[in-house]
Amino acid sequence: MQNILDDVVRAGFAISKGFDIKKFIASLIEQLFDITGAHLVCFYSAEEHRARLLYHRGRYTIPEIFSIEQDPFDFVLESGETVVLTEKKPSPFLLHPSMNSGIIAPIKSERRIYAFVVLNSTQPDFFTRTRLRFIETISKLAGEYFHNTILHNRLRDYTRKIQNLEIYQKNIFTSMSNLLITTDITGAIQYFNQAAALRFNLSQEHLGKNIIDIFKTGMGKKMRTLLESSIHEGVGIVAAEGIYQNGNDEMDFSLTASPLISRRNKREGLTLIFTDQSRERELEKKVKTVKEERRLIKDMFSLYVSQEIASRIVANPGLIHLGGDKREATVLFADIRGYTSFSEGRDPAYIIQILNEYFSQAVEIVLRHHGYIDKFIGDCIMAAWGVPLKSETEDARLAVSCALEIQSMVKDPQRNFFKGEAKKLAIGIGIHTGPLVAGNIGSIQRVDYTMIGDTVNVAARLEGVAGPGEIVITEDTRNHLGLDFKVAKKRPVKVKGKSEALKIYRVMKKVG
Repeated sequence: MQNILDDVVRAGFAISKGFDIKKFIASLIEQLFDITGAHLVCFYSAEEHRARLLYHRGRYTIPEIFSIEQDPFDFVLESGETVVLTEKKPSPFLLHPSMNSGIIAPIKSERRIYAFVVLNSTQPDFFTRTRLRFIETISKLAGEYFHNTILHNRLRDYTRKIQNLEIYQKNIFTSMSNLLITTDITGAIQYFNQAAALRFNLSQEHLGKNIIDIFKTGMGKKMRTLLESSIHEGVGIVAAEGIYQNGNDEMDFSLTASPLISRRNKREGLTLIFTDQSRERELEKKVKTVKEERRLIKDMFSLYVSQEIASRIVANPGLIHLGGDKREATVLFADIRGYTSFSEGRDPAYIIQILNEYFSQAVEIVLRHHGYIDKFIGDCIMAAWGVPLKSETEDARLAVSCALEIQSMVKDPQRNFFKGEAKKLAIGIGIHTGPLVAGNIGSIQRVDYTMIGDTVNVAARLEGVAGPGEIVITEDTRNHLGLDFKVAKKRPVKVKGKSEALKIYRVMKKVG
């Protein structure tokens, strides 16, 4: 029996060194089953108010969970002793009706019972004194292994947590833009972050060296004296300003120093934080420049696009390319028919009033459809979709929808413009989709964000083809509309600058 016990101890110790609780439990039960000859060997965890089966050997069906607030489990929990049942009696630890004797031994440490080992046999008086001593010895060893395993796992988890915190702390220090250095109570450098290493030209060789000696050539005497006093007396420094010279590189800095205090209120050194004010001023200048650029962009576009598009441009200036950018866009020209004859001989102030009343409402429709007001050419509005933001698949549909709404507004008998002598005025609209160049055009004294290219010219020529109340589009625009609009084919038209006649369509209404 002693040789068997030695084998069990060695096996248990080998498993517990691996600190795998599941393997340890399995090995323990397998060995008890093989060595004792019991018909049932089970390992139950001792949880609050219940026992839960973790591992067993034997061909009998046994309970997975049962209450431990009953004899003999409550006795084992209170006393920590092993209980033996030599003959068949009603008892919860005879786990099957075929069992006639049993033993329950606690797996425990000095302070806690972790589990129970329950052995059953179909034979009465199976668990003799020899078997009892053997099982108690094994359960005691198992309790120690179990306890050590739990402690090891806790220590491992705690160590991993500390390592993660150290890595996290190191990452914070590394990512700091401020220059961080810590010293011991003598002024010897204990740590510096990456920013300090780069700015002060520090390396691992400087660890343990006195910070005053390192700053002897690059820092002024007044600042070195202040720093030395802080190190020796353990007093803080608040926003002291100085200059650090490293060859031709000069840094204007602000220094804040705080004593390092242990949990026992013992002074351990200093934490020094240098703020690179030269770099901060440079960043402030860049931020100011960016803000000014965004203000200019906002001023440039806020009167010509919807607030939604203006906000997107200001938030993402990269969406536009100042200076010229090739893109696909849809261009609309809307001209007042009968304007020339109407304006002849009339007061200019009255003419401007008529135009402004119409423009104010037409422009609102363009902006509501996310268009860009490029310019007003006399009595004509030039608008575009796809600029200044990048072109989208909906550009042509938005442009045609906008044109239909303008014509509907003009034809409305309840309109509040084109009244009196201007009541016969109408609108002709031309729309074309194609490539163009959009960007800032002008001189140093004045620039204007506009569009140039063949697409603009075709749209302008097409507006001249459109009759009063008509919307005329090219086939290029038609191809973007799908089945959402009803159009009527018109006779191809020859326009200036094109060798072949253009296929054109009249937009009737929106059906989608």
